[in-house]
Amino acid sequence: MITASSSVASADVHLFDTEFGPHALLADASQIFALDAQSRDELARAAGLGREAVRAVIGLSRPLASAMEAPRDPPLRSLSLAVAQACNLGCTYCYAQEGSFGGKARDMAWRTAEAAVRRLFTDAAAGDRLHISFLGGEPLAAREVLRDATELAVALAQEKRATAAFSITTNGTLLRPDDGEFFERHGFSVTVSLDGIGAVHDRLRPFKSGRGSYERAIENVLPLLAMRRRMQISARVTVTPDNLDLRETLDGFADLGFASVGFSPVLRSPTGRSELHKPDFEVLLAQMIACGREFERRIAQGRPYPFANMHSAMREIHRGTHRPYPCGAGAGYFGVSADGGMFACHRFVDDDAGAMGHVETGVDRARQRQWLEERLVDRQEPCRSCWARYLCGGGCHHEVIARGRPACDYIRGWLEYCLQAYVRLSVLRPDYFDGRTAADATALS
Repeated sequence: MITASSSVASADVHLFDTEFGPHALLADASQIFALDAQSRDELARAAGLGREAVRAVIGLSRPLASAMEAPRDPPLRSLSLAVAQACNLGCTYCYAQEGSFGGKARDMAWRTAEAAVRRLFTDAAAGDRLHISFLGGEPLAAREVLRDATELAVALAQEKRATAAFSITTNGTLLRPDDGEFFERHGFSVTVSLDGIGAVHDRLRPFKSGRGSYERAIENVLPLLAMRRRMQISARVTVTPDNLDLRETLDGFADLGFASVGFSPVLRSPTGRSELHKPDFEVLLAQMIACGREFERRIAQGRPYPFANMHSAMREIHRGTHRPYPCGAGAGYFGVSADGGMFACHRFVDDDAGAMGHVETGVDRARQRQWLEERLVDRQEPCRSCWARYLCGGGCHHEVIARGRPACDYIRGWLEYCLQAYVRLSVLRPDYFDGRTAADATALS
């Protein structure tokens, strides 16, 4: 298991070593600096003295950022629509409790979907980019509502001279070739939930009858992989204690033609089943790093490797990501229930803890302000004293509220590895980062 190479516990700076010498991540600036041995020792001493001492050693001409402020009434930019709060699978770990969110299975009426789409575009201006995601349950169980909502969004975007982007997360078992044609026409990002190859997937994602769903899903997805031009297709693997062989899974989906494969660990499930615990996180970290090493090897050779977590981490570090929250939940993004309720995200659907309004009346601004103030990473413990807080954002709100933060050591270990990998790739293949972000977003000097 990788451990932090810094012997300094500081909220302001994190020291780490690479084959190319010592480096430092300045947490409040989201910048990486190369160090010599003397400056490393000076920075280690300064770390306990506060931000200004750290700034003086690095030689920054501007002060480091202070605690971030919560945004005030951010504009609505993205909605996920639970067009079907029902599912044909029986995944035991499902945050949506097999699709129904603990209530009666139901589909979204067209009136509700129309109100949601119109709500999204109410204040849109020319040049804005707005996003609609279709989730469930299994959203293809409500195919017509999904398609009609997409067409309405396209028309409204044209009226407003804005851009509409679309995505869907599906288990793949209801996919049809004409779905692929529709997704291709509108440039969808299609995420297929696949938890492993063959029997591994079948154990975790069976039909409600108990029969495995892998063959059906792959049979339906392969034609989409063949026809993709505008649409993007990725595999999303939900990681439990029963499918921790990530490298085998990643290579298997790469062989099938997926250009992007991402892993998402189960930190909280409604039943408590399939949640990861400390021994599992140690295995998970080793597996993630093994996949990352292969990613580094391939990129160094100028070859692609579809490890989405690694690609995302390299992009975020390079751009100098400095996030006060883990995502846009409750800010510019909301999940909409089949009945039209607006919630902090798709995981909070029908959960009063994340209730934020209704598509007919709009966002409850008072509730939103309270949420954004309370969930700010600088208001969280132990986040406010962690060097990784602005890379992590404090962890998924839904998981933290329900279970706390059992994965902090894993997250820090993964980010430690990613920082080291970023330095290596910056030296060995600087062209990998060309055109990805503004050149001054992160300093590697």
